[in-house]
Amino acid sequence: MSERSRARQRAGPDAGRRGTLLTEAPLIGLIGPIGCGKSTVAGWLRQRGAAIVDADLLTRALMVPGAPVTEAVIGHFGEEYRRPDGSLDRTALGRLVFSDSQRLAELEAIVHPAVAGVLEATIREADSRRPTAIVLEAVKLVEAGHAGWCDEVWLVACDADTQLARLTGRGMAAADACQRIEAQQSSMAVWRSAATRVVDVDAGPATVEARVDSALREVLSRRE
Repeated sequence: MSERSRARQRAGPDAGRRGTLLTEAPLIGLIGPIGCGKSTVAGWLRQRGAAIVDADLLTRALMVPGAPVTEAVIGHFGEEYRRPDGSLDRTALGRLVFSDSQRLAELEAIVHPAVAGVLEATIREADSRRPTAIVLEAVKLVEAGHAGWCDEVWLVACDADTQLARLTGRGMAAADACQRIEAQQSSMAVWRSAATRVVDVDAGPATVEARVDSALREVLSRRE
């Protein structure tokens, strides 16, 4: 099998599709479990001229003290999730929703619609700057219904031991890290189904970066 054939096989049957946003630059959705290295992959793509749209950062910006989304979340889940400064106690809320799929769905029903418009506007603005590509880093890309926006969806994956080591290395308590990892296991089948490419980051950084570089070159070659 040639290297090109192997690359196509890794990319999956939907490689080369066009997302519904029809951006000038290729739009790559970046998904994967917490602690597997999505931000590292995004950083390598940024070094190669891609614009990065971080859904988590945009969500945090929408959830400042007193913001409509913040007040809606606290109104739904209770005042015990409000910190003294008025901000949302994300750690406490995380413990609740990541142990109860129904409560997680309730949170997402509040947050996702509010974030969608901001995400699209940010992608359009990034596209106007003519980057080599646009990367939408969003752990809930599929669940929020945004995978269809993208020309490709890359799943960044690693083993559970690597995940745990990275999360605890960031200062997360081991119990909280294990809860987050376990909560996302049920999403993996959905993510793999949506992905057009899987980026396995368990190899050394140089090897993984070379794979990311090759994948980006392949994406760009289809737009020439």
